[in-house]
Amino acid sequence: MAPALNERKEQILRAVVVNYIKTAEPVGSRTVTRLYKMGLSSATIRNEMADLEELGFLVQPHTSAGRIPSQLGYRYFVDNLMEPDDLSDVDEQVIRSSLSFEKMREIEQIINNSARVLSSVTNQTSLIMGPQFKKSAFHQLRILPLDEKRGLVVLITDTGFIKNKVIDMQQQLTQAELHQVVSYLNQKLYGLTIDQVTTSLINELKRDLFKRLEILEQAFILLEESLKEEKQIRVFLGGTTNILNQPEFKDVDKIRRMLNLFEQEPLLFRILEETSNENDIVVRIGAENEYEDIQECTLITGTYKIHDKTIGTLGVLGPTRMDYSRVITVMRRMVDYLNNRLSS
Repeated sequence: MAPALNERKEQILRAVVVNYIKTAEPVGSRTVTRLYKMGLSSATIRNEMADLEELGFLVQPHTSAGRIPSQLGYRYFVDNLMEPDDLSDVDEQVIRSSLSFEKMREIEQIINNSARVLSSVTNQTSLIMGPQFKKSAFHQLRILPLDEKRGLVVLITDTGFIKNKVIDMQQQLTQAELHQVVSYLNQKLYGLTIDQVTTSLINELKRDLFKRLEILEQAFILLEESLKEEKQIRVFLGGTTNILNQPEFKDVDKIRRMLNLFEQEPLLFRILEETSNENDIVVRIGAENEYEDIQECTLITGTYKIHDKTIGTLGVLGPTRMDYSRVITVMRRMVDYLNNRLSS
């Protein structure tokens, strides 16, 4: 845990962080004296900066240079010193208009567009986890006769996912019998997530409906396929070149690692899944990230929902020298708009 700082040290740390975020240049005591009217001499500020370095909040990259925030310094800034940022009218309009198109009916289309807007407004790289089928709850199963020998089984979840399968009906059932069977299944399965529809539960349902097993066999196949199906891994990226344009990523090896990371969709999915908190925005700075390839980065994540059910995660990835206040403000607004858009 970081040691507590007195007010003077907090003022100086805030000044260094804010100035370094803006300029990407090490900050010296003269700069702090000139730009931030603290009523302190340059010598006093220099001594305080030396103390902050000794405590681990600042780093001096070169002997003759000023200082830059360490990962601990950024952490203290985010937790204790960061002031809320107001979204500009322009950014507000961009976010609102991007999620209000009447023609955008498909969830994936909305998510893909959100990734593009999030990267554009933050000037960072955005990553958004597509909605997960297995996190959806069973809502309704329908069996619709197509003709005398075929029927259509439709599986619908509470988040709007629809799976369907054409089945062969060796045994013809009346509409009343179909309704009876479907009502039974809907009653038994309603509200369960796909993960909870286990093989043992399916076998139990089969036993209960043994008399109508022939026609339902292929209906159960649809449920079993959903159970066995690998997680639908989809991560939408926006502004992948934004992070490469930052001064911190001019090194060819860093660029190569970043580009390689962006191609590993399962890994990106795992990173988003493991760093999210459905109740709040999460900020992981540098080594706080588990994966080595992003330990020189900051990852800020938030979750989006449909009718209060969390189905995916938004992320912004950038250098630790990130405008935290602005990015967090944008993330909160994007989450709010996305939740409203998907639940409407």
